Amino acid sequence: MSEAPRTSFEINEDLPSDLVQLVASINGLPAEHRQQIEPLVNLVVDSTRRRRRILTLVQDALGQLRLDMKYLMFDLEATRRERDEYRAKLDD
Repeated sequence: MSEAPRTSFEINEDLPSDLVQLVASINGLPAEHRQQIEPLVNLVVDSTRRRRRILTLVQDALGQLRLDMKYLMFDLEATRRERDEYRAKLDD
């Protein structure tokens, strides 16, 4: 009779494959060994999730920054063109 894993996380989440393999291996250990290792693995899984969330936030922020920079460059070029047009009109 197989015993259900007692870990507090789901293996099928978007975790790195080596971490999924580690969790699967730990789930195959006898209960007394698994109970010793499980809290540490839970900490690793939680920190991996937290790092992934932070990475996603940073990537989103960088994407927004790139978009904002494109808008600023467009505005700058438009302002320069307007300035040059006004200078040309003043010179005439």
